[in-house]
Amino acid sequence: MLYVYGIVKQVDNISDLENSRLLIFEVIFATVFLGIVIWRFFYMRKVETMHGSTVPVHRVHNIIAKSVHSSMYIVLILLPLSGLAIAFLFNQGIKDGPMQLVALSVHEFAATASYVLIAIHVSAAIYSRIKGEGIWSSMVPILNKEKPNNHPMIRKIASFEEEVYDHIERLFVKKSE
Repeated sequence: MLYVYGIVKQVDNISDLENSRLLIFEVIFATVFLGIVIWRFFYMRKVETMHGSTVPVHRVHNIIAKSVHSSMYIVLILLPLSGLAIAFLFNQGIKDGPMQLVALSVHEFAATASYVLIAIHVSAAIYSRIKGEGIWSSMVPILNKEKPNNHPMIRKIASFEEEVYDHIERLFVKKSE
């Protein structure tokens, strides 16, 4: 919810930070958001990726899931850090120039990457729900009585997915030998 709020109320123009109340609010908001993301990162390190799965998870699938989770944490930490850098530079009178451009670019990259990664994460959760793997139940408090889906089309897609993971694994095993 905090992420959605941050996206909806985002500062449209850096000159809006001339308002000292807005600047202070943005700094507090970014600091709180950063603290929550860091706390969640350390809390979730205790929980195995795909821990809710009721079916075996392919090694490659697990690596992809961990990569998406790690990437989400990276961009969700970069987002408030770069926002704080923007605010700091602005407060120091640096309203444009190369340093502000770098901070703004990192901020925009982190925001865009967060949209993409969250979309991937949500899509994967929905796909897992359709397959009935049990992952959804560990993530979402509603519609969580999922059972493996034995529909022929779903089984065919899941089988193809496993073949892709096997192929990827064979590619990396050959390269490392």
